[in-house]
Amino acid sequence: MTSSFCRVLALSVALGASAVAAQAEPIVMASTTSTEQSGLFAHLLPAFTQATGVQVKVVALGTGQAIDMGRRGDADVLFVHDQVAEEKIVAEGFALKRFAVMYNDFVLVGPAADPAKTRGKDIAAALAKVSTASASFVSRGDKSGTHAAELRFWKLTAAPEVKGSGYKECGCGMGPALNMASSTGAYVLTDRGTWLSFKNRGDLAVLVEGDSRLFNQYGVMVVNPAKHPHVKAADAQKFVDWVTSGPGQAVIAAYKIDGQQLFFPNAAK
Repeated sequence: MTSSFCRVLALSVALGASAVAAQAEPIVMASTTSTEQSGLFAHLLPAFTQATGVQVKVVALGTGQAIDMGRRGDADVLFVHDQVAEEKIVAEGFALKRFAVMYNDFVLVGPAADPAKTRGKDIAAALAKVSTASASFVSRGDKSGTHAAELRFWKLTAAPEVKGSGYKECGCGMGPALNMASSTGAYVLTDRGTWLSFKNRGDLAVLVEGDSRLFNQYGVMVVNPAKHPHVKAADAQKFVDWVTSGPGQAVIAAYKIDGQQLFFPNAAK
C-alpha cells in the first residue's frame, strides 16, 4: 500500500467521519420553561428522534428570551406561547411561518384560604382583589409568555398600574415562581401544565380557572435561514412537520400526569 494511497484513505475516512458528525449534530430548540418543566419534552422528543433520527437540544427560557435567541440566530426552531410576539418575529422576517401546535390554559393559584377572596372564574376581578388587599403576588417578571399574559390580565382591571404592595417580580421561570409562592403563601399565575407537574404545592390551590381569557396557545416556527444561513432549517422543518402531524399531535395528547392531560393538540394544517 503506497503512502499516497494511505493519505487518500485517511482523508476519505476523516471526511466520512465529519459528515456523520454533521448529520448527528442536534437542532437547537428555544422554548418556554413550561414545556420543559412540565415534563412534556422528555415525553415528546424521544418519539420525534425515533421517527426522524434528528436529535434536539432544548434551551428553556421565557418566551421573550427564546424569541430573542431566534432573532439572533442562536436557535433553529422556536416553540413558545406569546402569539403577538410570535407573529411579530415572523413579520420581521426572522422566522418562517408560525404554526399553532397545542394549547392549555392559565390558572391563578394561591393560598387555599384565599385571603384576597379571589376564587371564581373572572381573572380581572381576581387580580383587582389581590391589588386592593395588597396580597402577596409573585410575578415571573421575565418577559415570558406567562408574564406577558399576566400583564394583559392586569390591564383588564380598573386600575391596571396598581398591583398592591405585595407584588414582587422574581425574574425567574415558572417552577421557581411556584416555589416562591408556595413558601410565602403568595398568589401566582401559572400555566396548567407546569402546575399539574409541580410537586411542592404546600398550601397552594387553584382559585381562578375557566375564564376564556385564560386560553394559552403554543406556536412553533423555524428560524429563517435567509437571515441566518447557519440555521439547520431542514431538520428544524422536520420537527415542525412532525409535531403538527397526526403522530406528533397524538404524542402530545397522550402526555398525562395522574390521569390529567397537560396539553391539547390543535395544529391546523
